[in-house]
Amino acid sequence: MPEKAVYLLVVEGFADWEPAHAVAELRRQGHYKVESVGLTSAAVRSMGGITVLPSRTVSEVNTSDVAVFILPGGDRWENAPVESELEQLLKQLDACNVPIAAICGATVAISRIGLLRRRRHTSNGLEYLRSHVPGYSDADKYVDAPAVRDRKLITASGLGDVEFARELFEELEVMSTKERSVWAQIFRSAKLPEKTA
Repeated sequence: MPEKAVYLLVVEGFADWEPAHAVAELRRQGHYKVESVGLTSAAVRSMGGITVLPSRTVSEVNTSDVAVFILPGGDRWENAPVESELEQLLKQLDACNVPIAAICGATVAISRIGLLRRRRHTSNGLEYLRSHVPGYSDADKYVDAPAVRDRKLITASGLGDVEFARELFEELEVMSTKERSVWAQIFRSAKLPEKTA
């Protein structure tokens, strides 16, 4: 079992399905412990109506224990500023070279606090980022792809949950290259691979 854990941010209205493939396989195949992190210790309800009780709060996160920090999407990112304690934690993780993974609306949050830092990235579209992030200046690094990984930062479109998971597996070296490819093909196509004789 790895010494470090996978940390998943759980806030009111988080898009529960977006990190689901990743978290399940990181735990099952990678044998990672998964910590759910809240802004407070109070239970939150996901976009799908699932109630989650955080296992710890943002202020209780020890950066040396984090294998990767995952931020799911949700409507909150488009309208609310990033809380100062969350911003501080994310910047600290980034400074410590800890991988950060943001999908869908969470890409707005990491862009607003300057974590793109001239790294290749994606989101729900270039115009989406431009419309939600005043002063967005990294358009030349935007990649029109379901998921992008660059220097410990993983970003994904809200439609790229499978690709997001695959990039997390690669970042943490979970499964072999071939196994990751087959896994992604199965979940994207909804077809099992044909057996060869």
